[in-house]
Amino acid sequence: MNTIFSINGPVVKVLNTKTFSMGEMVYVGKKRLMGEVISISDKETTIQVYEETSGLFPGEEVISTGSPISLTLGPGIISNIYDGVQRPLGDIEQISGAFIANGLEVSPLPADKEWDVTVLVHEGDELVPGQIIATCPETSSIVHKIMVPPTLSGKAGKVAPSGKYTIRDTLLTLIDEKGQEHPIGLTQKWPIRTPRPSKSRLPISRPLITGQRILDTMFPIAKGGAAAVPGGFGTGKTMTQHQIAKWCDADLIIYIGCGERGNEMTQVLEEFGSLVDPKTGRPLTDRTVLIANTSNMPVAAREASIYTGITLAEYYRDMGYHVAIMADSTSRWAEALREISGRLEEMPAEEGFPAYLPSRIATFYERAGYMVNLNDTEGSITIIGAVSPQGGDLSEPVTQNTKRFVRCFWALDKSLAYARHYPAINWTTSYSEYLDDLRDWYNANLGERFLRYRARIVTLLQEEAQLLEIVKLIGADVLPDDQKLIIEIAKLIRTGFLQQNAFHKEDTYVPLEKQLEMMRCIWYLYKKALLVVNERHIPVTAIAKTGLFDKINKMKYDIENDRLDKFDALRQEIDQTLAAMD
Repeated sequence: MNTIFSINGPVVKVLNTKTFSMGEMVYVGKKRLMGEVISISDKETTIQVYEETSGLFPGEEVISTGSPISLTLGPGIISNIYDGVQRPLGDIEQISGAFIANGLEVSPLPADKEWDVTVLVHEGDELVPGQIIATCPETSSIVHKIMVPPTLSGKAGKVAPSGKYTIRDTLLTLIDEKGQEHPIGLTQKWPIRTPRPSKSRLPISRPLITGQRILDTMFPIAKGGAAAVPGGFGTGKTMTQHQIAKWCDADLIIYIGCGERGNEMTQVLEEFGSLVDPKTGRPLTDRTVLIANTSNMPVAAREASIYTGITLAEYYRDMGYHVAIMADSTSRWAEALREISGRLEEMPAEEGFPAYLPSRIATFYERAGYMVNLNDTEGSITIIGAVSPQGGDLSEPVTQNTKRFVRCFWALDKSLAYARHYPAINWTTSYSEYLDDLRDWYNANLGERFLRYRARIVTLLQEEAQLLEIVKLIGADVLPDDQKLIIEIAKLIRTGFLQQNAFHKEDTYVPLEKQLEMMRCIWYLYKKALLVVNERHIPVTAIAKTGLFDKINKMKYDIENDRLDKFDALRQEIDQTLAAMD
């Protein structure tokens, strides 16, 4: 019998045993706590336990399962709220109340619910890995596609007719080339640390449209891409992710609350429960999966929650859906790695993090991508990971290592947040390397002028940054009027374009066509005002008194998203007002 020798927080050791394999799931102690084998030597086996280990004693038995930690994948995942190891928190609350009892074994999916299944194959059909064999409506927004597991292929034996089935029922029997029979139902298992296979990885070419101007126009992210959202406390990481989750054009959202404060996760649950999906008019939870692993939950489960989320995303990607993952926050996931590494007495690297921190971050972000699946459908996983550097220091290891593996960096600025400028994304330190990949899409769908106006807007902001350095030294009065105009127009870009109001019905989501018209209008005002300043020698202060700057600043509210024709009238007003100036 394998018994516990030592207990150090979530780390448990068993001496003199060779019955466990690396990465195997085990049950620890009388309460059958879930654990995973993370280290094996001739003398001892080390296990990390995903539940609270208080009350555990040396000498209690550790039971082998023979399989790695895996998720149960099938209908019923969407709209659910899980902990870090796919235990449904709603069902747990009914059993043990507000706190999670140790050793609870709860079905991750509703065991007795009947699903209306349409079977798509017949007896004798050749079945290949990933093939869609049946469908059922999982929610009003998502049709669940039951697939052949990626490791199986063969011929269909006995096939059940279309009808109502539970996750315990068998839909068909697959007979492999060796003549062995494999029952296939609505569910399948998959280990969380193993990426699900795909046929090929496609080049990135389509943007994830969020309706947030500073993201879509300035720093776009592609479907299948990865972005980091670093920022200190109170800079708006969670709010930014909420806006993306609500408005982006992904089919499915997976929100991972990794080590978040309990009250913050409560707010997420309440908001997501009350939000209406703008696409369908149905609750947003109809296309959302929440993984809640708060800061007071076991630290090892926090480390697993990231892999739980990405595995669920890969499962729905295999059905041909575009999935967006909000990981909030990867810093607390890294802190869980650091705590477990310390208890394992591993040699620490920078700031106490384990030496393998970069490779763990890389393996997570590398599971993003735009794929051709085994069943020849196309799907994508886009990862948006929040980073919470201590004290807002973006030079710390988690932020710096994340920058190495993502191509989109939305740096949140404390000074902008304190000035109530949201999203508080700093336009000088943020960047996106996806712009060239998306150039053909922008040109095909919006015309070449979209990126042309974007380049002009960026140039004005860069010129403003240089001029403000001069202003700090010698004051604004010595600047010529054409440079004063640049400062005024750049201020208009910052407040009228980059700043966005999540609580205004016209401004919370802005289509790309309106974003283009807004840039065009700002640039039109700049060119016309520059002529007035240079040729008629009218000072910028006089132009400001006409109210044109305020008028353009409010166009995001005054012009409805479906009334873009009003921009023509606005440009006419600019012409008339400037022409009437003496």
